[in-house]
Amino acid sequence: MATDLTRKRVTTTEAPWVQWTLIGIALVFLLLFLVLPLAAVATEALRKGLGAYLEALKEPDAWAAIRLTLVTAAIAVPLNLVFGVAAAWCIAKYEFRGKAFLTTLVDLPFSVSPVVAGLIYVLVFGAQGWFGPWLQAHDIKIVFAVPGIVLATVFVTFPFIARELIPLMQAQGNDEEQAAIVLGATGWQTFRHVTLPNIKWGLIYGVILCNARAMGEFGAVSVVSGHIRGQTNTMPLHVEILYNEYQSVAAFAVASLLALLALVTLVIKSVAEWRQERELQAAEESAPEFVPAAVKGTP
Repeated sequence: MATDLTRKRVTTTEAPWVQWTLIGIALVFLLLFLVLPLAAVATEALRKGLGAYLEALKEPDAWAAIRLTLVTAAIAVPLNLVFGVAAAWCIAKYEFRGKAFLTTLVDLPFSVSPVVAGLIYVLVFGAQGWFGPWLQAHDIKIVFAVPGIVLATVFVTFPFIARELIPLMQAQGNDEEQAAIVLGATGWQTFRHVTLPNIKWGLIYGVILCNARAMGEFGAVSVVSGHIRGQTNTMPLHVEILYNEYQSVAAFAVASLLALLALVTLVIKSVAEWRQERELQAAEESAPEFVPAAVKGTP
C-alpha cells in the first residue's frame, strides 16, 4: 500500500501540461532523429524495387561483409563477457592497491577515439610496428586481417559489460557470497548459484549493448582492416565503399540490414528491461511488508 501511494504521488507531482509538453518534446525528437532517418534508409534501399534490394544483399562482397561482421561480434562479445565479469568482480568485491587505476583503464575506451585505438594496433602489430618483424618472420597477420579487426572491436566494446556490472555488484555487496562460502560452497558454486542470478539482467543488458556496438563499429575497424574488399570489410565499411562508388541503392540496402539488426537489439533490450521490472515487482509483492511498531500502536 505504501509503495502504491508513493508511486501515485510521484506520478502526480507535475502539472498535466508539463507532462504532456515533455512527452511531446520527446516524441518530436524521436521522430526527427530516429524514425525519419530509419524510414529514409528503408525508402532509399527499396527505391529501385525489391529485386534490386535483394540483389544488393546477394552480392558476394556484401555476404562477405555480413559474415565478417557476425564472426567479429561472435568472437568479441564472449571475450568481453569474460573480461567484463572478471573486471567487475575485482573492482566491486575486493579492495586493493591500484583499484582506481584499474577502473580508469576500464573506462579508457570511452575517452579514446576509435581511430586512435586502431592506430595503436597498427603501431604495435603493423609491418613497421613493434612486433611487425617477428610476426612477418612467423607468417602471422594481425593488421589488415581478421585478428586485427577482432582486437580493435574488443578494445572499443570492452567497457559496456563491465560498466553495467560494477555498480550492480557494488550495490549488492558481499554478504550473500560470504554466507555461501561459510556454508561450504566453492567459488564456482557461489558464482553460479548466488552471484550470477543477482546480476543476470545487468549482464544481459551489457551483452546486448556490447553486441550492438561490435556490429556497428567503424573507426577502429577502418584503420586496421585495410579495406580489402570481400576479405576485411565489415558491413559499415562496405556501406562506405558502396556509397563512395555512388551505388546508393546497394549502400542503403546493406545499411538497412544494419538498422534492422539495431532494431532487433533494441527489442531484445526492451524485453530484458520488461522482464527485469516484472521480477522486481514480483519480489516486492512477495516480500513481507515491514510495519513499524509505532504505526501498529504497540509500545
